[in-house]
Amino acid sequence: MLDRNASESTYLAILTLAAMIPDSFTSDAAVEMFASLAQPTRLEAYRLLARYLPYGLPAGDVARLLAVPHNTMSTHLGQLERAGLITSRRDGRSIIYAAKPAKLSILFDVMLSEMRGTALTGYSDAETTDVVEPTFPQRRPAEGGSKNYSVLILCSGNSARSIMAEAVLNREGVGLFRAYSAGSRPQEQPHPLAISLLDSLGYATEGLRSKSWDEFAGPDATTMDFIITVCDAAAGEACPYWPGHPLQAHWGIPDPALVAGTKIEQQAAFLETYRRLTARLTALVNLPVQSLDLASLKDRLADIGRMEGATSLTLSGQEAA
Repeated sequence: MLDRNASESTYLAILTLAAMIPDSFTSDAAVEMFASLAQPTRLEAYRLLARYLPYGLPAGDVARLLAVPHNTMSTHLGQLERAGLITSRRDGRSIIYAAKPAKLSILFDVMLSEMRGTALTGYSDAETTDVVEPTFPQRRPAEGGSKNYSVLILCSGNSARSIMAEAVLNREGVGLFRAYSAGSRPQEQPHPLAISLLDSLGYATEGLRSKSWDEFAGPDATTMDFIITVCDAAAGEACPYWPGHPLQAHWGIPDPALVAGTKIEQQAAFLETYRRLTARLTALVNLPVQSLDLASLKDRLADIGRMEGATSLTLSGQEAA
């Protein structure tokens, strides 16, 4: 509610902005939005859909990327839609969902302006047009003619994190990215818990194998555009020569294979690792790679690496010794 002691100009400014927005806010609407996001799965679903603006994702893909059963995910998506935080459209047999970021953004702007005692008097016409909701979700255009970027994902054993990342990026980034994985000291085969998790989520796993990073070095190797390390150990080792001078980034996250305990606890560790990887990889897929200059792209990749669950080495921005 508005502070009755606010100046008349402040009060009129907020009323003017509210009149520009079809879905102006009531206390009940604000409570519903916050309540909808006050649950981990719904919050992660909203964040995921925000990364896929303006095109959105089918409900089944949201469930798969968050590793949540479809029926459960449908319930969560329904609550987010009722709260006005996402919208949907039917496309054939699928329902496509997309985030509605402007509504939440304007609510925060109004609340912050009230806390400061100065409302939205600084908004120009140009600024207010930025918060008007476009029609979501839009149809993603065909990728015809766009460059296909090669990405090599590295960890020391190439059995868990890098294997999962390869599978996820090849599915999510199809038409734009081609992912490979390797290790400095590869295991004999991928970790069975990594493969079983990917299988359960519908990823193709028949071609996944643990392999040395030497396969991707030398003049005859596939030229990589990006090299991404997902473990601190691999980031600190002397790498082979990579043809083409690819852009490198470190996205260190803890190794789920090191988690001791019951099988259920180990499976939970792999699931958490999968979720952290998908958060980073979906952010990569939705970067405007072709329009960013090299310095900006490097900064954006570093930002992605610092997402939730990053190792202290990644957060420090340093390479391992």
